[in-house]
Amino acid sequence: MTPRVILIIVTGLIAGALAALNVVSRPPPNLPAQTTSSGQALIGGPFSLADTAGLPVTDKTYAGQPMLVYFGFTHCPDICPSGLQVISAALDKLGPGAAKVSPLFITLDPERDTGPKLGEYLKSFHPRLIGLTGSPDAIAGVTKAYRVYAKKVASDNGSGDYSIDHSGFMYLMDADGKYVTHFPHNVSAEQLSAKLAELLAKS
Repeated sequence: MTPRVILIIVTGLIAGALAALNVVSRPPPNLPAQTTSSGQALIGGPFSLADTAGLPVTDKTYAGQPMLVYFGFTHCPDICPSGLQVISAALDKLGPGAAKVSPLFITLDPERDTGPKLGEYLKSFHPRLIGLTGSPDAIAGVTKAYRVYAKKVASDNGSGDYSIDHSGFMYLMDADGKYVTHFPHNVSAEQLSAKLAELLAKS
């Protein structure tokens, strides 16, 4: 292959690449060069559960206040207590503003976590915490709505006991029940309280 032929081929390849780049970088006709998405994460939704006194509650019960929703169970050895301690500290940092937030602890273990048991468990944390339980179907519905991973894991000692492997996120919902953001269970109390205060200021 002669140098002239090679030069022609290389020139053609460069021209083709530039043309393709021009097509890719050009915005489609009748659309602005930059667009923004107004989509919302599909997290949260209606639920029908019961509080620690056995009274029926729904998502509408807490309408008008931001909700901080956390899932766990009373037999949880580490993640749940850690997350509840962070929530408690964040509520303390909010001061009077804590009364304007509904912090919900929804059990993933309705078979063992009755209302009274949840109530007794939450006494070790913050008085504002609201424990919720319900039928297995009701709990399955709310965990699905919040995209929570939860799986019962049988003990390997043959006792018939079990634990629950689960995700450990806290979900912040606005006063209309719409998703705002979420936090890992080990978020700092300072970060959590700052975000709560920011949301309350907008309410």
